[in-house]
Amino acid sequence: MGTSLAGFPSVTPTRDDRGFWEFCSQRRLCFQKCDRCAAFRHPPTPICSHCWSSQSSWIEAPAVGRLFTYTVVHHPAHKVAAAALPYNVVLVEFVECGSVRLVSNVIDAGPGDLAADAPVMLAWQEDGAGQWLPRFRLTPV
Repeated sequence: MGTSLAGFPSVTPTRDDRGFWEFCSQRRLCFQKCDRCAAFRHPPTPICSHCWSSQSSWIEAPAVGRLFTYTVVHHPAHKVAAAALPYNVVLVEFVECGSVRLVSNVIDAGPGDLAADAPVMLAWQEDGAGQWLPRFRLTPV
């Protein structure tokens, strides 16, 4: 199941997540890490929810993660998504980054190929407007 991005809106970074998308433009997946208490966080925020510090750094994530959970979409929420059906929406967990989780898709996988705890590897996909998006492929075990 390849997820076509034709017709989908492009990313519009906000003040809080601009750094995340700038790293993605360089094909680098990075998460915020609090400089005071070392807690990872995603989505990016200006303040740590653990210690309330406003100081953070960007840490590059490993290229592998695991499927925490997933769903397969069969009914489009918008007409643009109809051509991509069925498609998956996954939550990928990065244990090395404090178990931070990222919503994404597994490309080139059918609905029956997905399973919780399956290992996945980072794969980049361009959105048609020049923005690189973090996507994943199943990793053989």
